[in-house]
Amino acid sequence: MTDPSRPTDPRSKTWRPKGIWGAVMLPINPNGEIDFGALAEEVDIMCASSVAGIYTNGTAAEFFNQTEAEFDQITELVAARAQKSGKPFQIGVSNSNPRIARDRLLRAQSFAPTGVQVTLPDWWPPSSIENTRFMAGMQEAAGEVPLILYNPPHAKRQLSLSEVAALRAVAPNMVGIKVKGGDDAWYAERRALLPDFSVFVAGHTVAHGRPRGADGAYSNVACLSPDGAVRYWDMIETDRDAAEDLEARFLAFLKTHLVPLAQAKGLSDAALDKLMAAAGGWGPVTSRLLWPYSGADASDVQAIAEAARNELPELFT
Repeated sequence: MTDPSRPTDPRSKTWRPKGIWGAVMLPINPNGEIDFGALAEEVDIMCASSVAGIYTNGTAAEFFNQTEAEFDQITELVAARAQKSGKPFQIGVSNSNPRIARDRLLRAQSFAPTGVQVTLPDWWPPSSIENTRFMAGMQEAAGEVPLILYNPPHAKRQLSLSEVAALRAVAPNMVGIKVKGGDDAWYAERRALLPDFSVFVAGHTVAHGRPRGADGAYSNVACLSPDGAVRYWDMIETDRDAAEDLEARFLAFLKTHLVPLAQAKGLSDAALDKLMAAAGGWGPVTSRLLWPYSGADASDVQAIAEAARNELPELFT
C-alpha cells in the first residue's frame, strides 16, 4: 500500500511534495570556506536516511550568502548524489535579487530537480502586481519543473491564502508553499482555497498541522535528527497523543534552550539550525556559518546535545 506521507512519482503531472524533507546545510571549514568533501558525505547520509527528500539553499543552508559559483557547485554535487541514490531533491534558487533567482532557476533546470524552491523578492516589499509579475516570470523559466514558494514569517510581504491561490493562476507549476501555518480557521480556509496544493509548515508544529491539512515540513526537527523527524511525523498517524506530547516538549526545548541562546549571542535562525545539526551529531555539519555571521561555540553544541537527548529521547532512538 502506498504511504500517503511519501511523495508520489515526481515525473507525474500531479506530483506535489509531501512528508518530511531535510535541509542540506553547509559544512564550513576553519578557514571559513565551504568544505565540499564534507558536503558530499552529508548528502550521502541524508540520502540514506528516511526523509522523503532533501533540499538545498534554504535559510539553514545560507542561500543569502552564497556566490553564484558556490551555488552552481552545490547544485551540481547535490543533484548528482541524490540522483545516484534515487532520493527526491529540490533546488533552492532564492535570492533577494529576483533577476538572479530567475537565472538560477534557468541553470537548475539542467539538473532535472524534483522541484525548485523560490522566495518572493525581499529587499523592497513587492506589491501584488510585482508578485504576480515575478511568479509569471518564474513560471516561464521553470519549464516542466514544479515550483514551491517559501513565504516565511520574516518575509517582508506575507501572503494570505487567497493571494497564494491568485498566484497559482499565473504560475500553474506552483504545487506547494512553505508557511508558518495557523489556527483551525486558517486550515479550514486552506482546505477550501487550496485543496490540491501542498502546504508545508514549521517542523515543530506538524502534530498540530497534519490532522488539519498540513502536507509536511521542510523540517527544523530534521536538522537535529533526520530520522527522528520522520518518526515524529509518522507518530501523528499511529499515536497522536504521543506526537502532541513530543511537540509540546520540543516547543519547550526551543523556548528554554535555543531562544535564550539566540537572544544572548545574537544568533540567526540559520545559526540555530546548524547548532541543532551539530548537536544531533548525525553528520559532518558544524555550527560555523559563512562570514560575517556568528555561529554557536563548542560549549553551546555540547549543552544542546545533552538537553536534546534528555528531553527529546524519541528523536534519537
